Amino acid sequence: MFGSNLRTLAADHPSISALSRDLRINRTQFNRYLSGESFPRPDVLARICDFFGVDARILLEPVGQVSRESGPISSAYLRDFMGTAIQTVPEENLPSGFYQFARRSFVRDDQFVRGVVMIKREGENTYLRGFEPKTAMAMQGIPTGGPAREYRGFVMRIEDGVAATVARRNGMTASFNYLSRVTSFQNNFWVGYVARTVRETSSSTRMTRMVYEFLGPAISKVLPFARQAGFCEFADLMPFHQRLLQPNDPFR
Repeated sequence: MFGSNLRTLAADHPSISALSRDLRINRTQFNRYLSGESFPRPDVLARICDFFGVDARILLEPVGQVSRESGPISSAYLRDFMGTAIQTVPEENLPSGFYQFARRSFVRDDQFVRGVVMIKREGENTYLRGFEPKTAMAMQGIPTGGPAREYRGFVMRIEDGVAATVARRNGMTASFNYLSRVTSFQNNFWVGYVARTVRETSSSTRMTRMVYEFLGPAISKVLPFARQAGFCEFADLMPFHQRLLQPNDPFR
């Protein structure tokens, strides 16, 4: 069971070599865990559980069951209010695959940010995953390594679109994202806004419009957009992204 669970958790990562380095586990030993040939020591198991945000039940129970039962939104107290919304985001509302997004920067008001996120499903649940630009992390004095830049979130269905709550690993802040599908010829654009959970200041933005464009499931098609991720000028954005962001119109 542990080997099967670890393979499921590792599937989100680009390579086993990079994952074993992030976990500070010898690659050969990590392969033994994946194949079920051996089990980790308690301290190594604690490191694995902390990294993936699960608990030691992954030794005995399917990871999907552990994740669903351990989260506060899946508890009996909230299940009927929020659990169903999170677990029922139809593919036609937000297809699984890669998206490029654009929005105004939170740390540079005169700049915009481009990036790529992945929407994936595990059972009935819909998740979001992406990475912050290195330059944005460096400006805030935050480490720029992959684990520190990675963010994940869960997606829930709402009446006229989808909403997602997103945070970095061990982060003390989060963001709320709202998106609704744009009526267009290709029908692969979503527009909405993102709000940060930080205190109000006179020098920074806490909420701004955001646009998503569906790129499909093929990594080869995503790579050119991933290489452009980071800060850019408004003029560098795609024309339809510029139109949807409406930077000169007040955001309400």
